[in-house]
Amino acid sequence: MADSGRLTPSSRVAFTHPNFVLLQLARFTVVIGTEMQSVAVGWQIYEITRIKLDLGLVGLAQFLPGLLLFLVSGHAADRFDRRRLLIACHLGFAICFALLLWQAIHGVRSVIPIYAVLVLIGVVRSFSGPVTRAILPQVVPDEHFPNAVAWAASVFQSATILGPALGGVVYTVGRGPAAVYATAMASSLAAVLFTMRIQLESKPRPREEINLQTVLAGVRYIWRQKLVLGSMSLDLFAVLLGGAVALLPVYAQDILKTGPWGLGLLRCAPGVGATLMAALLAHRPLKRGMGAILLWTVGAYGVFTILFGVSRSLVLSMLALVLVGASDMVSVIIRATFLQLGTPDEMRGRVNAVDMIFIGSSNQLGQFESGVTAQWWGTVPAVIVGGVGAIAVAGFWGRLFPELRKAQDVRDLRT
Repeated sequence: MADSGRLTPSSRVAFTHPNFVLLQLARFTVVIGTEMQSVAVGWQIYEITRIKLDLGLVGLAQFLPGLLLFLVSGHAADRFDRRRLLIACHLGFAICFALLLWQAIHGVRSVIPIYAVLVLIGVVRSFSGPVTRAILPQVVPDEHFPNAVAWAASVFQSATILGPALGGVVYTVGRGPAAVYATAMASSLAAVLFTMRIQLESKPRPREEINLQTVLAGVRYIWRQKLVLGSMSLDLFAVLLGGAVALLPVYAQDILKTGPWGLGLLRCAPGVGATLMAALLAHRPLKRGMGAILLWTVGAYGVFTILFGVSRSLVLSMLALVLVGASDMVSVIIRATFLQLGTPDEMRGRVNAVDMIFIGSSNQLGQFESGVTAQWWGTVPAVIVGGVGAIAVAGFWGRLFPELRKAQDVRDLRT
């Protein structure tokens, strides 16, 4: 028997599939670009206006397109060639970063053009999210899929670590956002090249008519599956209330008194925790008590958010954010495995589009909520109240969805 303290070949089995490797390289590079851009945009907007609410509007500008387009984007992921659609999305990101670069070079001092580009980024993201997740089961066999989910999450979080840190450094060295946007554009173009080399082997999907019934198929599927509905909505409300990412520029500048480099470190800290947790779950997958673990980790997410809110030390703040990312990763792994394996391939795009709305609501809309509450109550009280809210949601959801609380393993989630 292999030493349990080391990664065994079976724990890395997803990387034996070349198309999985190419897909993760593409995802890694494009996420680095988007994360770098988010650091530059946040710092640039707050530097221009010094208004906390404007940071919340960054999330809202990127969330609304997804809310309006999720039915269309999900159907597109099921109807059209997924590889070509993903290539188009990566090109779309590159074009958006080029527009931000143009604005930075020309010294645009109004936030309105920046928000306009963020809306375009939201449009691209609304298509890229469902198609990226729908492709994953096509590059690995079902028996290796849970391992692929864990490693894909680890790759994604690794990019969220490197991206913000690199963005902060490039912003500082380049003395402005232009160098950041140029690097982000190059990263997106690299993602295009990786995706072009992917060769999908998939069964032909039925050509369904475009009507209200087929478009809403993903919504109906999730509504019938109470366990997945419970896990998705739990993540939605917990992160919606407990998210503090939008306020990191305020913490970096006004509370912790750091520069863009400090903001980059804070932005990457949750990714560190999430990456470590994803690697741990790849080596030691969850087997029993999954529902209870999910609820407890959401409660822990709220506790660590409160710790970050009251911290005045950069080191303690980073540690709290690392623990926030680690606890959040548990729900990501459980939900993704069930959605992908339990959903027929011909409707994975639509189901994932609905899930992306839940994720977008918790992330981008959560940024807006954080900006509004910080404007009303102050930065620190807003983060603390959000953490308390996440703890309350975990307790309430345990009662609202008893099936979730009692779920033991993945087989229970498939019933």
